Amino acid sequence: MTLQTDDVPALALAWHKAGRGVAIATVVETWGSAPRPVGSQLVIDREAAMEGSVSGGCVEGAVIVEAIEAMSDGKVRLLDYGVSDDEAFAVGLACGGRIRVLVEPVGPVLTEALLTDLVTARARREAVALVTDLAPDGEGPARYLARPPAFADRFRMDRSGVEEDGRNFVAIHNPPLRMIVVGAVHIAQPLVAMARLAGYDPVIVDPRPAFGAAARFPGETILEDWPDEALAAHGLDPRTAVVTLTHDPKLDDPAIMAALASEVFYLGCLGSTRTHARRVARLKEAGFAPDQIARIHAPVGLNIGGRSPAEIAISIMAQITATLRQG
Repeated sequence: MTLQTDDVPALALAWHKAGRGVAIATVVETWGSAPRPVGSQLVIDREAAMEGSVSGGCVEGAVIVEAIEAMSDGKVRLLDYGVSDDEAFAVGLACGGRIRVLVEPVGPVLTEALLTDLVTARARREAVALVTDLAPDGEGPARYLARPPAFADRFRMDRSGVEEDGRNFVAIHNPPLRMIVVGAVHIAQPLVAMARLAGYDPVIVDPRPAFGAAARFPGETILEDWPDEALAAHGLDPRTAVVTLTHDPKLDDPAIMAALASEVFYLGCLGSTRTHARRVARLKEAGFAPDQIARIHAPVGLNIGGRSPAEIAISIMAQITATLRQG
């Protein structure tokens, strides 16, 4: 398996199994203009090799020293750092801030078994949270994995943080966001670019070679299978958005039906109100219930008066974002 350098849990587990001695540093709280958001992680081995970041360079050196000491004594560290105005300016920030960093040696504190479970869940695209008691008193597990519906708001917002009790830190590990665009039409070109900028991994589905040409979507994944087959092979889950753009029921309908039978968080379909009415009639005839059909956003996108392909793509991306974050 090829490891991504930004997959800190998987990297930490691989290093630990290789006998390198490992600690994971995690930003658990921030105040002011902190360099990195809560949940940011850094993995360190006993030779001071590292991947990831907790401060964009401001305090990494100090964290590495603490991490190496934590590997030696097998104890957790909870560190507070103030980022001065001068340091903040050096990493491109307007003003200073403070961060709190949790350092956990793998093995004695963050067990191999728990880390393995976390890495496995992430590899399976399961939404999972690692909950850590910052002040363990021996009355319960210091660390455990939780899944939805626990911490539902945090999962929806991708928001790690310390709970109101002040002691439980919830690190959200959501699967990466994906977008499947059915129809390699003109609107798809700016939409795919915007999706990637917004953190999605886009995939284009179009069995028509002239539309799904690599020259029109350089560097992007293009599937030339029939849409329902492509969606089934690629997989649909609650972190996936599906957008159909072809205007052709022979292509759009199979994708829509596959999406409605899944847990995708968003399904948007291009077409006028009249076109959608005909689409609804076909779906009812195919046996879909009204509450299932009501999941479709059509005409697709927020009504911002967009006319050009780029403006329509903006409206679609805005609607996807609102659905993801607001439900």
